[in-house]
Amino acid sequence: MRARNKGSFTFIDLFAGIGGMRIAFDRAGGKCVFTSEWNKSCQQVYEEQFGDKPHGDITQIAAEEIPEHDVLVAGFPCQPFSIAGVSKKNALQMPHGFHCNTQGTLFFDIVRIVAHHRPKAFLLENVKNLKSHDGGNTFNVIYKTLTEELGYNVQAKIINAKSFVPQHRERIFIVGFRDKNRFNFESIRIPPAFNGPKLRTILHPQDGSEKTEDPYTTGNKGKVSERYTLSDKLWTYLQNYAEKHRAKGNGFGFGLVGPDDVTRTLSARYYKDGSEILVDQGSRRNPRRLTPRECARLMGFDAPDQSCFKIAVSDTQAYRQFGNAVVVPVVEAVAKHIIPWITVEENIPNIQEKVAL
Repeated sequence: MRARNKGSFTFIDLFAGIGGMRIAFDRAGGKCVFTSEWNKSCQQVYEEQFGDKPHGDITQIAAEEIPEHDVLVAGFPCQPFSIAGVSKKNALQMPHGFHCNTQGTLFFDIVRIVAHHRPKAFLLENVKNLKSHDGGNTFNVIYKTLTEELGYNVQAKIINAKSFVPQHRERIFIVGFRDKNRFNFESIRIPPAFNGPKLRTILHPQDGSEKTEDPYTTGNKGKVSERYTLSDKLWTYLQNYAEKHRAKGNGFGFGLVGPDDVTRTLSARYYKDGSEILVDQGSRRNPRRLTPRECARLMGFDAPDQSCFKIAVSDTQAYRQFGNAVVVPVVEAVAKHIIPWITVEENIPNIQEKVAL
C-alpha cells in the first residue's frame, strides 16, 4: 500500500484501470480524491496498490457525489458519436449540444462531470487513431464539446512512448484549461526517441542479480520460468501464419525482438499468443512471452531494475491490464508540464518563463 500523498493539487482518476494515471499524477505532486473503475479485476489490483477501492460504473455516479478537484484525468474508451442536426433536434423538442451528441457514450460522463465541477484542467488519453476514428467525427465532437460547449482552452498532442520505454506506443493526449494561459503542448520536453531505452533494460537479467519472483522466475539465478516459452505447436503455427501472409504481400505476423530492440505496442490480447512481442532465446529454444513483471516495466509501472508494482491477478488478467494501460513516465511528463499552470495563481503570464529556468 502506498503512503497517502498530501498533494499540492487534487485530481480525480476516471476509467482508472490499474492506476497508471494515478501513479503519474502522484509523482507530480497531486492528491487523488476520487477514483472510478468498473472492472472487478482492475479494482482488485488498484486497491492492492493504493489502498483505495475504486468506485464502480461512472455512468451510475452523480456528478455531485464526486469531490471538488483541480484536475480531472481519464483514459477513456473510444466510442463513435452520432450527430443529428440541431434543427431536427429543435423540431422534436430534443436537447442539442453535448447532451445529445455524446449521450450514451462514456465521454458524456467526463463532460457532465467537467460541466458540474469546472476543474482548473483536465487530461484525457486515448489511442492515436482517435483523430481518424469514425471518419474524424469522433474527435470533432470531442473537441467542439470541450471548447464550444464547456468553454475550455484545449490542445492535443500525439506522443510516442519509445522515448521513455523500449516500446513503440503512440497515444493522443488532450489537455484543457478552464482559464486562458500560455500553456504550449509543443514545448513539452520529450527525450530523443533514437536515444531511448532498449529491451534489455526491462528483461529479467537471469544471472542471479535479481531476486527470484515466483511464478515469473525460478532458481537461484532467477531464470525465466519455462511457462513463458512457446510450445512447439504454437511457435510452428505463428511461423506458418506469418509465412502465409508474407506470400500474399501482407505484413501480418509475430514480432521477434532481442535485447537491443524496441518492441511493438503491447496490446490487451497479448495473453492469447504473445505474438506481437516475442523474446528471442536463440536458435536452440523457442521464443518466449514477456512475463507480467517485464510488462510492468515495459509500461513504466516499475523502473527497469525494480519489482514494486503489486500484480495481484493471474497472468491472463495482468496481460490484459497492462495492454490497456498508459505508459506511466509519459503521463508523468505531461502532468509535470501541466501542473505549473494550475498551482500558481499569480503572475500567470510568467509561469512558462519560470519553468524554463
